[in-house]
Amino acid sequence: MNLKTIFYATLIIGSLAACKKSGCTDEAADNYNAKAKKDDGSCLYSYPVPNNYEFNRNGATSVNYSGQTDRLNQLREIVAKIETGQTQSLNSVDLKDMFANTNGNGNGNFSFTSSRQLKDKCFSIDQTLFEQWLDSAALASQSFAQTASNGQAGLLSNGTSTYLFTSSGFDVKEITEKLGMGAIFMYQALNVYFGSTNMSADNASLVTGNNYTAMEHYWDEAFGYFGVDKNFPTVPATDFWSEYCEAQNASLNSNSIMMNNFIKGRAAIVAKKYTDRDEAIRQISIMWEKIAAKQAITYLEAAKNTANDATRLHKLSEAYGFVYSLRYAPTATRKMTQTEVSNTINLFGANLWNLNVSDINNIITVLNSKY
Repeated sequence: MNLKTIFYATLIIGSLAACKKSGCTDEAADNYNAKAKKDDGSCLYSYPVPNNYEFNRNGATSVNYSGQTDRLNQLREIVAKIETGQTQSLNSVDLKDMFANTNGNGNGNFSFTSSRQLKDKCFSIDQTLFEQWLDSAALASQSFAQTASNGQAGLLSNGTSTYLFTSSGFDVKEITEKLGMGAIFMYQALNVYFGSTNMSADNASLVTGNNYTAMEHYWDEAFGYFGVDKNFPTVPATDFWSEYCEAQNASLNSNSIMMNNFIKGRAAIVAKKYTDRDEAIRQISIMWEKIAAKQAITYLEAAKNTANDATRLHKLSEAYGFVYSLRYAPTATRKMTQTEVSNTINLFGANLWNLNVSDINNIITVLNSKY
């Protein structure tokens, strides 16, 4: 460490001593401050950690998550397709062809071609569930000219937005989107790519024909499912998990925690500092689950405080999807067991029209007790 670095490190440490509320909260950093409550970006490491998600080797990028980019785009176009069900009847076969990416272009329903698909990235039980919701979307769209009511599928508006609901009050676009976010994006990132098998992959030699090791690539693929720009949050979020990370940032400091740990973990892999990598995985996993839970609570609070049926059912559908996604939190860090998540989902009932304020408060109480 040169004199300049030592000087700046001394200044940082002195500042932390004067202000206990902010500082370096990363235990793996050289200047970790146990009294700091909020990370201020001052952490120092014994190996290079960049300011954004940009890693190079021999003058060229070593980052690649093109498969995840394709799958995010596929879910975007499925969701957009379902939204057209507000003005026309949908064919469930078309939606399922998109889910399985039939013929590499969703059987003509995607605007691009790809060898990747969404269907093979989730468990068989989730594949079935996803297809059932696609069937529900197609069925609900047959009633696009109807006003939705209890027992009647159709449309409802809140003055600025219009939503397509099933006969039991579920916003099919939101349910499909959140199921994809949880059963595919969250599950794959936290349980597959961050799983012990992939985090034990070769990190000594480059994958043939590529500029990354296998372990580096698996980490990049997890980052790809988070769905942010390499300069997030300077470059703002657009949709999916990144959008809700940003939505919860004021209370959770989620932008910094998620992005800093994705960057730190990748840097630790390059430096072969696996204890630091594993701590980054732990922090990401905890925060990802917390974002889902807190966003569910946000929507539940909004639902109980509105008299507009369109807004209430829309918010309840989003909350339902986020609670369901808690199933995909890793076992090592999860705050709710699978049984507890299932029991909480059951509190929504089979018909959102029948959910009253007391029922909503019961769900909020359960979530608040855990998060």
